[in-house]
Order: sequence, then structure tokens, then C-alpha cells
Amino acid sequence: MSTEKPEGERLQKVLSRVGFGSRRVCEALILEGKVKVNGQEAQLGCRVEIETDLVTVDGAPIGVRPDVVYYLLNKPAGVVTTADDPQGRPTVVEIVPSDPRVFPVGRLDSDTEGLLILTNNGELTHRLTHPSFGVEKEYVAVVEGNPSRSSLRLLREGVDLEDGKTSPAKVALIEEGTIRLTIHEGRNRQVRRMCSTVGHQVKRLIRTRIGPLSDRSLSPGEWRELTMTEIRSLERAVADSD
Repeated sequence: MSTEKPEGERLQKVLSRVGFGSRRVCEALILEGKVKVNGQEAQLGCRVEIETDLVTVDGAPIGVRPDVVYYLLNKPAGVVTTADDPQGRPTVVEIVPSDPRVFPVGRLDSDTEGLLILTNNGELTHRLTHPSFGVEKEYVAVVEGNPSRSSLRLLREGVDLEDGKTSPAKVALIEEGTIRLTIHEGRNRQVRRMCSTVGHQVKRLIRTRIGPLSDRSLSPGEWRELTMTEIRSLERAVADSD
């Protein structure tokens, strides 16, 4: 079935513009059957509406609008992860440029620090936050006391919370009173509740990695745009498994 459209931009031109290489390289991707538009295999020369069509390459959703942006922020404590706060607290969107308008991908509690992505790519946001895609988030937690081997084992195997048992996690003791946890769920205050359940209240919590993204050079309150390589790595991380 052809995806040819009377209007819109030629697909190979769009792919080239967003970083997939020359038009000849993009044409080869299309001919190899690696590109789909709205779930259908694309044909060479087809046109796409960049505002509405969903384009995927190897199952990964591609932001094709010219105004799509991606920011990586090191969120400081005391800043809320919303676009607007009725209580007047500082928000993450006030730290990054206001045009085009972006939204945070997922949430970090006000008192939690660390990496946060902000973008206007809605499809990527959905896939990064939906647990079915299994994108890992890594945290460093400073806790009260020193977790025992049995406590660490419980965290790895999953603990019972009021909204159900957590999925298995990667857990390691970095030093006394400090643990690294890697989860792929996104429940409200999940890491804090997990640690509390095994008897160790969290004193400080920092998210250090989102999928393939990490950056130790960003100070709290600093942000930067993602590189094209980082954007492609995120798209691959949330690609369809089939």
C-alpha cells in the first residue's frame, strides 16, 4: 500500500534534515524497508505531513517537525517538575528556553535532584515514560543507616508497596549509606518508598541516568541541548520490539 501523499515533504528530505545522512543514504533506508509512516512501510518518494504523521526508523519514532527540541536538565532540589505551579514555586520549564514550549518527560519530586529530559516530541515522551518500553532510570540514594545484604536483596527482587509489588531492580551498595538503584517503572516516589519499605529512609536522591543518557558535567540548574547522537540513542532505546 502506497503512502504517497499529494502534499507534504518528501520523506528522504525530512530524514536527511533530522540527521540520518545524505538523501542518498535516506533513500537507501527507505528501499531497505526500515522506514514506516503511520505504521505502514514507506515507499521511495512518498510525502509526509510533518505536523501529524508518525515516522519510524527501525521501529524508533523520529521527531520530524523542524521545531522539535530536546533539553537535558540537571534539576536542583526545590524545583517542581510541572509546566505551571499554582503555589508559585519555581518550575523546570522556567529554567530552559520558553520557545518552543516544552514539557518534562516524567516527573522528579521537588526534593529529588538529577537528570530530566524536556521536549516537545510527544511520541518520544510517551515511550520514555511508559513502563512497557522498559527504559532504565538510575538513581543514587543516600539513606539512613547502612543497608544489609538482605535489604539489598529485597530491593533487587521487588518489594511490596501499597500499589503492588515492584519489578526487579538493579541495586548496589556504593559506600556506607549510599546505594545505586536502577528501575524501569515510574511510580510516584517509587525509590523513596522502596527504600523506606526495607527500613532505610532516603535523605538525598539523585537521578544519574535516563536510558543511555548521563552527564556528570552538568551542575544543578544547568541544561543543554541533546546531541544528534544522543537523540538517536534515545529513539533506539524506545524502539518497538517487534
